[in-house]
Amino acid sequence: MLKSKLKQITLLLGDIAFFYLALYIALYLRYLQHPSGELWLQNSRAFLGVFLIWILAFYIGSLYDLKRFAHRGRFLESYLKSLVIALTLSVVFFYLSPHQNISPKTNLVIFAGVFSAFFLSWRFLFAYLLKNRLPKNNLAFIGYHPHLLELINEFKNSPHMGFDPKFIVLGAGEQIDPRLRGLLEIFDENDNLEELTSKYKINNIILAKNVSADSSVQRQLFNCLPLGISYTTLPNFYEKITGRVPLEIIGQAWFLENLDLADKKFFEYTKRLVDILISVFGLIITSPLWPLIALSIKINSPGPVFFSQIRLGKNNIPFKMYKFRTMKTKDNQQTMTVKNDSRITWSGKILRQTRIDELPQLINIIKGQMSFVGPRPERPELVVELKQQVNFFDIRTLVKPGITGWDQISGEYHSPLPLDTFKKLQHDLFYIKNRSIYLDVTILLKTVKTIIAYQGR
Repeated sequence: MLKSKLKQITLLLGDIAFFYLALYIALYLRYLQHPSGELWLQNSRAFLGVFLIWILAFYIGSLYDLKRFAHRGRFLESYLKSLVIALTLSVVFFYLSPHQNISPKTNLVIFAGVFSAFFLSWRFLFAYLLKNRLPKNNLAFIGYHPHLLELINEFKNSPHMGFDPKFIVLGAGEQIDPRLRGLLEIFDENDNLEELTSKYKINNIILAKNVSADSSVQRQLFNCLPLGISYTTLPNFYEKITGRVPLEIIGQAWFLENLDLADKKFFEYTKRLVDILISVFGLIITSPLWPLIALSIKINSPGPVFFSQIRLGKNNIPFKMYKFRTMKTKDNQQTMTVKNDSRITWSGKILRQTRIDELPQLINIIKGQMSFVGPRPERPELVVELKQQVNFFDIRTLVKPGITGWDQISGEYHSPLPLDTFKKLQHDLFYIKNRSIYLDVTILLKTVKTIIAYQGR
């Protein structure tokens, strides 16, 4: 995983270098001469805020995600959307900074064109190097699990990720999915693992089964230590690659080993303080909008402005969650929302897609019932049913529920149906295990992308 981070940092450093190079060329094209020291200093200072805005827009647009390189059309679409957002915010930035005594509109347009040429050339060059020239992280697998097919297909379809599966070692009588044959070499436990590891230049061995009871395999793995091999269990490897915890593999021992709530106390205190400060500030700055929102709700359909519903919070404690009403009240049995739900009003559709309907939950945050980031709270009657159908479902209530969460930015809509709940829980467990200030900020930024892209439901 460290190599992936280094690749992303390399992309970022390249972008920063091209920001300044593009600005220099833009000034040269603008004035048809090399910019003087004073002109360069004045513009480079003014554009520093622009550079930060663009990096933020690129991050939100997933332009530092190595998986994006696998689909050039999707990557170009993401860049164009990010470019429009970055340019719009840059204009706003200069409008709000009149003290800089420059009018960089022309410079900004030229800069955007020059930088786009550099950016796309740099990205496609980097993608080519990742795919064809840069060394791969060669993988070997000990034992078989159905999740291996999903991972190996992912690596084969997205070579830019830098993983190259080489072989799998099977135990006596162990079966394998026929679709894996041809994707990697297959050996058995009688083959010399040390020789194979050296021959295929393996960097990482993935343990897809428990080897603690197999002394022969343990001995072979031990003999590979001088080769500088990294060992990773399949649950941990799958989690890092997909951002989901593989529920089919883990048991109760996994939770005992990975969910140390006491270790997160400082994070929880910090998060609570930030939640209160931002919620109070959010209520103050959005208060002028609330009468307008209320008016639009009333015009569209009769009924109350606010909608409240009992949800389960941390440790399954029930609380009343608030939202702006987005549905008609007449003949509404408050059943599960479906796609193109006829109960959603015209104004409700806008409120949902922009997430404005969630604003009253700032009150829930101030009351300590919710946080900005966390698993979405469920209705008690649904929880009773889902606990019987999905193992470990209760674990997601170890932390406060949130307005947004890791599952909400996954790119998929997950309903309360059992299969969707299973996928949702995989994301929620990933968040509970890995929650941090960095992850919370990432989720909030990605939520901004969802709002801008008008993807709320």
